[in-house]
Amino acid sequence: MITEQQLSTVIGSTAVGADGKLGTVGEVYLDDETGRPEWATVRTGMFGTKESFVPLAEADLSGSDLRLPYDKDKVKNAPQIDTDGHLSPDEEADLYRYYGVGTGTEFADTTTTETTGTTSDRTNAHGTVGHDTSGPTTDNAMTRSEEQLRVGTERVEAGRARLRKYVVSENVTQTVPVTHEEIRVEREPITDANIGNALDGPAISEEEHEVVLHAERPVVAKEAVPVERVRLDTQTVTEQETVNETVRKEQIEFDDETTTRRS
Repeated sequence: MITEQQLSTVIGSTAVGADGKLGTVGEVYLDDETGRPEWATVRTGMFGTKESFVPLAEADLSGSDLRLPYDKDKVKNAPQIDTDGHLSPDEEADLYRYYGVGTGTEFADTTTTETTGTTSDRTNAHGTVGHDTSGPTTDNAMTRSEEQLRVGTERVEAGRARLRKYVVSENVTQTVPVTHEEIRVEREPITDANIGNALDGPAISEEEHEVVLHAERPVVAKEAVPVERVRLDTQTVTEQETVNETVRKEQIEFDDETTTRRS
Protein backbone atom coordinates (compact mmCIF):
# COMPACT_ATOMS: atom_id res chain seq x y z
CA MET A 1 0.00 0.00 0.00
CA ILE A 2 1.31 3.45 -0.95
CA THR A 3 1.01 6.17 1.70
CA GLU A 4 0.52 9.93 1.34
CA GLN A 5 4.12 10.48 2.48
CA GLN A 6 5.39 8.53 -0.52
CA LEU A 7 3.56 10.56 -3.18
CA SER A 8 6.55 12.71 -4.17
CA THR A 9 8.64 9.58 -4.67
CA VAL A 10 5.96 7.68 -6.57
CA ILE A 11 5.34 10.46 -9.13
CA GLY A 12 8.02 10.16 -11.80
CA SER A 13 9.21 6.76 -10.58
CA THR A 14 9.64 3.72 -12.82
CA ALA A 15 6.71 1.33 -12.83
CA VAL A 16 7.90 -2.29 -12.88
CA GLY A 17 5.47 -5.12 -13.55
CA ALA A 18 5.55 -8.88 -13.38
CA ASP A 19 7.49 -9.11 -16.66
CA GLY A 20 9.69 -6.02 -16.45
CA LYS A 21 9.49 -2.26 -16.90
CA LEU A 22 6.02 -0.88 -17.64
CA GLY A 23 6.79 2.82 -18.01
CA THR A 24 6.98 6.02 -15.96
CA VAL A 25 4.45 7.02 -13.32
CA GLY A 26 2.76 10.27 -14.38
CA GLU A 27 0.03 11.06 -11.84
CA VAL A 28 -1.38 9.67 -8.59
CA TYR A 29 -5.14 9.93 -7.91
CA LEU A 30 -6.40 10.17 -4.32
CA ASP A 31 -9.63 8.94 -2.78
CA ASP A 32 -11.77 12.02 -2.00
CA GLU A 33 -13.02 10.57 1.26
CA THR A 34 -9.90 8.96 2.73
CA GLY A 35 -7.19 10.94 0.90
CA ARG A 36 -5.31 7.70 0.27
CA PRO A 37 -3.49 7.07 -3.04
CA GLU A 38 -5.91 4.97 -5.07
CA TRP A 39 -4.76 5.00 -8.71
CA ALA A 40 -1.67 5.92 -10.71
CA THR A 41 -1.17 6.61 -14.39
CA VAL A 42 1.69 4.89 -16.19
CA ARG A 43 3.10 6.30 -19.42
CA THR A 44 3.46 3.37 -21.79
CA GLY A 45 3.91 2.97 -25.52
CA MET A 46 6.64 4.43 -27.69
CA PHE A 47 8.08 7.63 -26.17
CA GLY A 48 5.56 7.38 -23.29
CA THR A 49 2.71 8.85 -25.34
CA LYS A 50 0.02 6.61 -23.84
CA GLU A 51 -1.15 6.67 -20.19
CA SER A 52 -2.90 3.78 -18.50
CA PHE A 53 -4.46 3.64 -15.04
CA VAL A 54 -3.26 1.03 -12.56
CA PRO A 55 -4.56 0.41 -9.01
CA LEU A 56 -2.21 1.04 -6.11
CA ALA A 57 -3.89 -1.40 -3.72
CA GLU A 58 -1.16 -4.01 -4.19
CA ALA A 59 1.67 -1.67 -5.23
CA ASP A 60 4.98 -1.57 -3.42
CA LEU A 61 7.61 1.19 -3.57
CA SER A 62 11.16 -0.17 -3.77
CA GLY A 63 13.74 2.59 -4.07
CA SER A 64 12.85 4.49 -7.24
CA ASP A 65 10.71 1.62 -8.61
CA LEU A 66 6.97 1.21 -8.15
CA ARG A 67 6.35 -2.54 -8.27
CA LEU A 68 2.96 -3.71 -9.52
CA PRO A 69 1.54 -7.26 -9.84
CA TYR A 70 0.54 -6.77 -13.49
CA ASP A 71 2.30 -7.50 -16.75
CA LYS A 72 2.82 -5.14 -19.68
CA ASP A 73 -0.14 -6.34 -21.73
CA LYS A 74 -2.50 -6.01 -18.77
CA VAL A 75 -1.54 -2.39 -18.18
CA LYS A 76 -1.36 -1.47 -21.85
CA ASN A 77 -4.85 -2.84 -22.56
CA ALA A 78 -6.52 -1.16 -19.59
CA PRO A 79 -9.64 0.95 -20.34
CA GLN A 80 -8.59 4.20 -21.95
CA ILE A 81 -9.68 7.06 -19.70
CA ASP A 82 -8.71 10.70 -20.06
CA THR A 83 -6.22 11.79 -17.40
CA ASP A 84 -8.02 15.07 -16.75
CA GLY A 85 -7.56 15.12 -12.99
CA HIS A 86 -10.75 13.24 -12.02
CA LEU A 87 -12.16 9.74 -12.23
CA SER A 88 -15.92 9.45 -12.48
CA PRO A 89 -17.72 6.59 -10.66
CA ASP A 90 -18.36 4.82 -13.95
CA GLU A 91 -14.75 5.11 -15.02
CA GLU A 92 -13.54 3.83 -11.67
CA ALA A 93 -15.98 0.94 -11.83
CA ASP A 94 -14.66 -0.02 -15.26
CA LEU A 95 -11.11 -0.04 -13.92
CA TYR A 96 -12.07 -2.08 -10.83
CA ARG A 97 -13.81 -4.58 -13.07
CA TYR A 98 -10.88 -4.81 -15.48
CA TYR A 99 -8.22 -5.37 -12.81
CA GLY A 100 -10.48 -7.54 -10.64
CA VAL A 101 -9.90 -5.47 -7.51
CA GLY A 102 -12.22 -3.46 -5.26
CA THR A 103 -15.14 -5.79 -5.81
CA GLY A 104 -15.93 -5.94 -2.09
CA THR A 105 -16.56 -3.02 0.23
CA GLU A 106 -14.82 -0.39 -1.88
CA PHE A 107 -16.80 -1.25 -4.99
CA ALA A 108 -20.05 -1.25 -3.03
CA ASP A 109 -19.27 2.15 -1.56
CA THR A 110 -18.71 3.54 -5.03
CA THR A 111 -22.07 2.21 -6.22
CA THR A 112 -23.92 3.64 -3.22
CA THR A 113 -22.36 7.04 -3.65
CA GLU A 114 -23.38 7.15 -7.29
CA THR A 115 -26.98 6.23 -6.42
CA THR A 116 -27.33 8.98 -3.82
CA GLY A 117 -26.07 11.54 -6.30
CA THR A 118 -22.88 12.55 -4.45
CA THR A 119 -19.54 12.60 -6.19
CA SER A 120 -16.86 10.00 -5.68
CA ASP A 121 -14.42 11.40 -8.24
CA ARG A 122 -10.77 10.76 -7.63
CA THR A 123 -8.58 13.85 -7.89
CA ASN A 124 -4.90 13.83 -8.66
CA ALA A 125 -2.27 14.28 -5.98
CA HIS A 126 -1.56 17.94 -6.76
CA GLY A 127 -5.03 19.04 -5.55
CA THR A 128 -5.43 21.78 -8.18
CA VAL A 129 -8.61 23.81 -8.52
CA GLY A 130 -8.70 23.77 -12.32
CA HIS A 131 -7.38 21.12 -14.66
CA ASP A 132 -5.53 20.95 -17.95
CA THR A 133 -7.75 20.48 -20.99
CA SER A 134 -4.90 19.29 -23.22
CA GLY A 135 -3.32 16.62 -21.01
CA PRO A 136 -2.75 15.47 -17.42
CA THR A 137 -3.37 18.07 -14.72
CA THR A 138 -0.11 19.14 -13.09
CA ASP A 139 -0.51 22.17 -10.78
CA ASN A 140 -2.10 25.61 -10.76
CA ALA A 141 0.49 27.22 -13.04
CA MET A 142 1.70 26.79 -16.59
CA THR A 143 5.41 26.53 -17.29
CA ARG A 144 6.82 28.42 -20.26
CA SER A 145 10.01 26.99 -21.70
CA GLU A 146 12.35 28.00 -24.46
CA GLU A 147 15.38 26.61 -26.18
CA GLN A 148 18.72 28.26 -25.53
CA LEU A 149 21.63 27.98 -27.90
CA ARG A 150 24.83 26.69 -26.37
CA VAL A 151 27.75 26.78 -28.76
CA GLY A 152 30.99 24.98 -28.04
CA THR A 153 33.77 23.37 -29.99
CA GLU A 154 34.95 19.85 -30.50
CA ARG A 155 38.24 18.60 -31.87
CA VAL A 156 37.84 16.59 -35.06
CA GLU A 157 40.22 15.28 -37.69
CA ALA A 158 40.35 17.81 -40.53
CA GLY A 159 42.97 16.16 -42.75
CA ARG A 160 46.36 14.54 -42.85
CA ALA A 161 49.80 15.62 -44.04
CA ARG A 162 52.82 13.40 -44.56
CA LEU A 163 56.43 13.57 -45.65
CA ARG A 164 57.49 11.27 -48.46
CA LYS A 165 61.05 10.90 -49.76
CA TYR A 166 61.73 9.77 -53.30
CA VAL A 167 64.69 9.80 -55.74
CA VAL A 168 64.93 11.97 -58.85
CA SER A 169 67.76 12.33 -61.38
CA GLU A 170 69.07 15.58 -62.80
CA ASN A 171 71.98 16.61 -64.97
CA VAL A 172 74.73 18.62 -63.33
CA THR A 173 77.15 20.59 -65.53
CA GLN A 174 80.37 21.69 -63.99
CA THR A 175 83.53 23.13 -65.68
CA VAL A 176 86.86 21.88 -64.48
CA PRO A 177 90.27 23.06 -65.81
CA VAL A 178 92.50 20.37 -67.37
CA THR A 179 96.05 20.60 -68.74
CA HIS A 180 97.92 18.76 -71.46
CA GLU A 181 101.40 18.89 -72.92
CA GLU A 182 102.12 20.02 -76.45
CA ILE A 183 105.35 19.74 -78.50
CA ARG A 184 107.33 22.90 -79.00
CA VAL A 185 110.51 22.85 -81.07
CA GLU A 186 113.26 24.97 -79.66
CA ARG A 187 116.44 25.80 -81.56
CA GLU A 188 119.54 27.18 -79.95
CA PRO A 189 122.88 28.13 -81.49
CA ILE A 190 126.13 26.33 -80.65
CA THR A 191 127.93 28.13 -77.96
CA ASP A 192 130.83 27.43 -75.69
CA ALA A 193 128.25 26.32 -73.12
CA ASN A 194 126.74 23.58 -75.24
CA ILE A 195 129.62 22.67 -77.60
CA GLY A 196 130.41 19.64 -75.53
CA ASN A 197 126.90 18.20 -75.84
CA ALA A 198 126.87 19.01 -79.57
CA LEU A 199 130.04 17.00 -80.28
CA ASP A 200 128.87 14.02 -78.16
CA GLY A 201 128.26 11.23 -80.67
CA PRO A 202 129.16 10.60 -84.32
CA ALA A 203 129.60 13.49 -86.65
CA ILE A 204 127.08 12.29 -89.22
CA SER A 205 124.43 9.76 -88.21
CA GLU A 206 120.72 9.02 -88.02
CA GLU A 207 118.98 9.48 -84.69
CA GLU A 208 115.49 9.66 -83.15
CA HIS A 209 114.53 11.47 -79.98
CA GLU A 210 111.19 10.74 -78.33
CA VAL A 211 109.29 12.83 -75.79
CA VAL A 212 106.24 11.50 -73.84
CA LEU A 213 103.30 13.92 -73.77
CA HIS A 214 100.94 14.06 -70.75
CA ALA A 215 97.42 15.41 -70.44
CA GLU A 216 94.78 15.73 -67.63
CA ARG A 217 91.25 14.42 -68.01
CA PRO A 218 88.19 14.88 -65.75
CA VAL A 219 87.55 12.16 -63.24
CA VAL A 220 83.99 11.92 -61.81
CA ALA A 221 83.16 10.34 -58.46
CA LYS A 222 79.83 10.51 -56.57
CA GLU A 223 79.13 10.22 -52.87
CA ALA A 224 75.91 10.62 -50.81
CA VAL A 225 76.16 13.25 -48.13
CA PRO A 226 73.42 14.61 -45.77
CA VAL A 227 72.38 18.14 -46.67
CA GLU A 228 69.36 18.95 -44.41
CA ARG A 229 66.77 17.62 -41.95
CA VAL A 230 63.03 17.97 -42.69
CA ARG A 231 60.18 17.37 -40.22
CA LEU A 232 56.43 18.08 -39.95
CA ASP A 233 55.08 20.30 -37.19
CA THR A 234 51.66 21.89 -36.47
CA GLN A 235 50.61 25.33 -35.38
CA THR A 236 47.23 26.45 -34.04
CA VAL A 237 45.46 29.21 -35.94
CA THR A 238 42.36 30.84 -34.41
CA GLU A 239 39.62 32.19 -36.66
CA GLN A 240 36.05 33.37 -36.16
CA GLU A 241 33.18 31.24 -37.47
CA THR A 242 29.53 32.29 -37.28
CA VAL A 243 26.93 29.73 -36.16
CA ASN A 244 23.34 30.24 -37.32
CA GLU A 245 20.72 27.99 -35.70
CA THR A 246 16.98 28.19 -35.05
CA VAL A 247 15.73 27.92 -31.47
CA ARG A 248 12.15 27.55 -30.29
CA LYS A 249 10.39 29.18 -27.36
CA GLU A 250 6.92 28.98 -25.93
CA GLN A 251 4.50 31.90 -25.71
CA ILE A 252 1.62 32.00 -23.24
CA GLU A 253 -1.60 33.81 -24.08
CA PHE A 254 -4.17 34.99 -21.57
CA ASP A 255 -7.73 34.98 -22.86
CA ASP A 256 -10.66 36.73 -21.28
CA GLU A 257 -13.98 37.96 -22.67
CA THR A 258 -12.64 41.21 -24.08
CA THR A 259 -9.01 40.80 -25.03
CA THR A 260 -6.10 38.43 -25.53
CA ARG A 261 -2.79 39.13 -23.83
CA ARG A 262 0.53 37.51 -24.61
CA SER A 263 3.49 37.12 -22.29
